[in-house]
Amino acid sequence: MNKFNKTLGKRIKQLRLETGISQELLAQHLNLKRTAVSQIETGNRNLTAAEIIKIAHFFNISADALLEPENDIKVIFEKREPKAQNKPEIRINVPQKNLKKFKEVLLYILNKVGSKPNIGETVLYKLLYFIDFDYYEKYEEQILGATYIKNHHGPTPKEFIKIVKDMEGKDLHKVKDKYYKYPQTKYLPLREPDLSSLTAKEIKLIDQVITNLGEKNATQISEYSHGDVPWIVTEEGKIIEYESVFYRKIQYSVR
Repeated sequence: MNKFNKTLGKRIKQLRLETGISQELLAQHLNLKRTAVSQIETGNRNLTAAEIIKIAHFFNISADALLEPENDIKVIFEKREPKAQNKPEIRINVPQKNLKKFKEVLLYILNKVGSKPNIGETVLYKLLYFIDFDYYEKYEEQILGATYIKNHHGPTPKEFIKIVKDMEGKDLHKVKDKYYKYPQTKYLPLREPDLSSLTAKEIKLIDQVITNLGEKNATQISEYSHGDVPWIVTEEGKIIEYESVFYRKIQYSVR
């Protein structure tokens, strides 16, 4: 058994179990049989470069972070002051007030357009990105201040999967489906958003982004995000810096 395959297989299995995904669902995403996924996780099957990229995207991480776990970013929900770490690692500490706001914004989007057939996980990632970066460009303030990573399919909010997992069954329902022939993950709201944490100008901008981009499918909105300067100037797998938004092309600028 190849040592690399065995290590990578353990990593994939760990990610799958942490996110509550079955082998069947991962197999569907990769267009493989469940037995092939089982072989991958035990290190008995080689992965192609394309499959590695697809798996990384599925788990909301870069291919680099999949192959080298120490390059991954840890998302931590703060309930108290963070303790000093003995081992240095890349961390995102999400304060409770930011966590609440992220949940309410996501629920606001889902109540508005979540039931539309084109609104899957990939489209939600990009809507959140443009909400955050448009607001920062316009007001030099943050709505969510989420951490976006440059992945092949466009900006990806690193906090998304962990926050959604915390919301499942209480605030929203996760559905694995297909949009045309492609696997799609949808989220359906189980309650109305609490708008007390949002200002009128925040809601106005969120509505503008939904109006402008809410009809695009995953391919269209991903391709559109690839034309935005913050995505262009960032290295693959790295954090997209908010300050780069001030160098946008005119067709993306909201100022």
